[in-house]
Amino acid sequence: MNEPRPPQGAQAALRAVRLLKRFTIERPEMTLAELSKASGLNKTTTHRLLRALQSEALIDRNPATGAYCLGAGLMALGVQALASSDLRRRVRPVLRTLARDTGETATLEVPVENSMLILDEVAGRHVIGAAGNIGTRWPMHATSTGKAYMAFDEGCLERLGENLEALTSKTLTQKEEFQAQIVEIRRRGFATTVDELEEGFSGVATVIRGALGDVQGALSICGPTQRMTAAKRAELGAALCHAAIRLNPRF
Repeated sequence: MNEPRPPQGAQAALRAVRLLKRFTIERPEMTLAELSKASGLNKTTTHRLLRALQSEALIDRNPATGAYCLGAGLMALGVQALASSDLRRRVRPVLRTLARDTGETATLEVPVENSMLILDEVAGRHVIGAAGNIGTRWPMHATSTGKAYMAFDEGCLERLGENLEALTSKTLTQKEEFQAQIVEIRRRGFATTVDELEEGFSGVATVIRGALGDVQGALSICGPTQRMTAAKRAELGAALCHAAIRLNPRF
């Protein structure tokens, strides 16, 4: 989760990328005025960038309302990125095994800014179970995968924003509250979340390392809290740690 400095002369590219990031599931369409305000750019600059993005099909415009949305070109890039992900290909068989053996949903997640992105997912066999979507992003501070990153990726906790949202009454919102958990996560090798992302939802996670020991992603098993008892979470945590070792026996 390192944050390299942008190269000199990349201002226009950075502004364009930041415009794309203004769109969310909650706000799939935005007007020129809304995008200008959200990005902190004047309308002339915003319009020029939107025209450039539109020329590459990365942005589309609703002819009826004039509002902008993400374009088909971005969808194609997303599919291409998933198909070319070596990490996803390497971990996919492990996800299938975890979902089969535990009956719960198994995911591969990576950090994107202050959230965890589901890069791949295999659903469990239970009728009632966790069900997200590949490409879904969850707040890092409320997820087991995010906590695992905080514990094993140096500097991750410090890079979190100051205003952490309380998604439930059990969500930790102060950085100091994570310190004790981080010590325990490092000791046992896995992280947990119980009713912190959503009431009735629990998860267990551990990190995956590369050949040089760098943290590349996180494996998670998640499901309804009523099935994810303390004993079950410990069992799943051990299974995840063994899976991570199989992926890279050196760590």
